[in-house]
Amino acid sequence: MGEVQPKSVLLVGAGLSGAVIGRELAEAGHQIRVVDARPHIAGNCYTERDADTQVMVHVYGPHIFHTDDSEVWGYVNRFAKFIPYKNRVKITAQKRVFSLPINLHTINQFFGGTMRPDEAREFITTKGDSSITDPKTFEDQALRFVGQDLYEAFFKGYTVKQWGRHPKELPASILKRLPVRFNYDDDYFAHRFQGMPENGYTELVAGILDHPNIKVELDTHLTRDDVAGYDHVFNSGPIDAWFAHSLGRLSYRTLDFRRFTYTGDYQGCAVMNYGDVSVPWTRITEHKHFSPWESHEGSVLYEEHSRECGPDDIPYYPVRLVTEKQVLGDYVDMAYKESGITFVGRLGTYRYLDMDVTIREALDTARIYLDSLKAKKQMPVFVKDPLM
Repeated sequence: MGEVQPKSVLLVGAGLSGAVIGRELAEAGHQIRVVDARPHIAGNCYTERDADTQVMVHVYGPHIFHTDDSEVWGYVNRFAKFIPYKNRVKITAQKRVFSLPINLHTINQFFGGTMRPDEAREFITTKGDSSITDPKTFEDQALRFVGQDLYEAFFKGYTVKQWGRHPKELPASILKRLPVRFNYDDDYFAHRFQGMPENGYTELVAGILDHPNIKVELDTHLTRDDVAGYDHVFNSGPIDAWFAHSLGRLSYRTLDFRRFTYTGDYQGCAVMNYGDVSVPWTRITEHKHFSPWESHEGSVLYEEHSRECGPDDIPYYPVRLVTEKQVLGDYVDMAYKESGITFVGRLGTYRYLDMDVTIREALDTARIYLDSLKAKKQMPVFVKDPLM
């Protein structure tokens, strides 16, 4: 088989998907153009230092890196120094503060007890609604496993604010696993590798994109009509936007941030959720606590408000309810009729993806592309099925 000739590849989007795919292909000798409509790289992971306080700010909301994938962990550490970081979330509910996820301390504090693990497990079983044998909705799932009291305090109000829908309207799959720990572990994530890039995510993505075969262009808007002449296109932009929203817009939730500063320590933790529906914001994040190895007198905080995403808003969370999945299916059908393009990432596949999964899929996508060139086979339009 003859040697594979270098290809001209376009990456739409300079976030994690575009950067990782671009780097892998650039190292294989291909010429890569990466474009992004925003004036910066790194997508929603973008970080920058606040000029007044010097706090590293997660401009589009906090991102904590966590994974069990040792290759992905090694990959990000190749381009930035990661410092161990554990996310310990608190919640203000019913005029009290508790730890999340629900753990033995939360249970004892909430119910005024001193239960041991086995006692707490049995107690919560009695609180759960055993008549719900096949939970269909978010509310069913919560009531089945934790009961009315914990559901009202920790899940109902927050969910209404986050999704703009009553938990009865949401599928049980959103609450994927039993949200209770019967020990005193308050680490929000259970993954083996957890950390933060010492100098922020922008430096990480910049390091990945730093290759002589990669050209990055910002403030650049491309449409489906602008990509002719490339050997292949990887699009991490919204799949519905690629087709000019011809079948309608897919639904997302977006976030509004009320940014404010404070002298000293405002809340004593990085993330404080607010469970009561009477409080209009979902959480307050204090960004200097995401870099505990640094010391800052000043503080930068974000008060988060969730709402439906409009045409000019930044999409954060795909809604993926029945109606949206039907529209997505129609867009997927249209995509399969395209050639020379692969849809990737959170927006390209209309799936909520953690950072480590985004990187894993980007690495796999780049390898599949290189293998397809060697085998002279067509590159798939989707590496992961968006409808799953």
